[in-house]
Amino acid sequence: MSVFTKVSENDLAAWLRQYSVGHLKGFEGIRAGIENSNFFVTTTHGEYVLTLFERLGPDALPFYLDLMAHLSSHGLPCPKPIASLENAFLGELNGKPAALVTRVAGGPVQDPTEAHCAAVGEVLADLHLAGRSFPGRLDNLRGATWWEATAPELLPFLDDAQRSLLMSEIRFQHDRPPETLPRGIVHADLFRDNVLFDGERIGGVIDFYFACIDVLLYDVAIAVNDWCLREDCTLDVRRGRALLEGYAATRPFVADERAFWPVMLRAGALRFWVSRLYDYHLPRPGELTHAHDPGRFELILRNHVASTQEMASTLPLT
Repeated sequence: MSVFTKVSENDLAAWLRQYSVGHLKGFEGIRAGIENSNFFVTTTHGEYVLTLFERLGPDALPFYLDLMAHLSSHGLPCPKPIASLENAFLGELNGKPAALVTRVAGGPVQDPTEAHCAAVGEVLADLHLAGRSFPGRLDNLRGATWWEATAPELLPFLDDAQRSLLMSEIRFQHDRPPETLPRGIVHADLFRDNVLFDGERIGGVIDFYFACIDVLLYDVAIAVNDWCLREDCTLDVRRGRALLEGYAATRPFVADERAFWPVMLRAGALRFWVSRLYDYHLPRPGELTHAHDPGRFELILRNHVASTQEMASTLPLT
């Protein structure tokens, strides 16, 4: 479980007096995530999720909270931020920026079917369309600029083959900027643990704290790289088609997106390989922390590089 900042019952009970959510009945740390401290909170009025932001500062946080409020108002199944008595989504608890949001129904699916993947594609397209009217603007804090700046810090921890892969992929992406592709609000972290299924339907899409303005196809690639891979980290064609077709039924792909599909799959793999390398080799102190194994995304990237020519026909964006 990732909990970096301790919160006592007295701390939380006092903090909740700033909200009209009743009295504290109980709380527990959430056994997921590596970026923030998260807690399930139960009060006399209902169930919520408390997040203490460990890395993000107050400048970027209004974007994420306002985005969740915007998407939930448009019918997206996502947490709704709770405003304080001062009508603010963002507060402070134990020296960290903090927010309270509604707890959505359901749980993650570890072995997704084609039907699960189709539903994920559909809800991601809905998110992209609803995001068009959101006025906030925030560049991707873990995009190309970030991974190019971070790579030199990681090189001492890598062997020769890993160094070669990392630097060659950064050059590959640098030489292929997706300037002609549709852009807008993206989730940027739509992994299996961030989509909760309540029976056959999606009960909630959670963890918007990497959301930003970026290429929409990049967001689709990130989802495919988690939802549609086999145990050996190769693409499962049936699940991949299901997700893409579920998406395209709501927002059809344009021709340039088809041409860039292999590049975006590789970009999505590179981004998470770099971030997991960073969290694994350069962790920050924390209580009960865990970092994901970077080896999985290294293998995903290697597989994508080896099959770049085949990917456009294997998963056509039609």
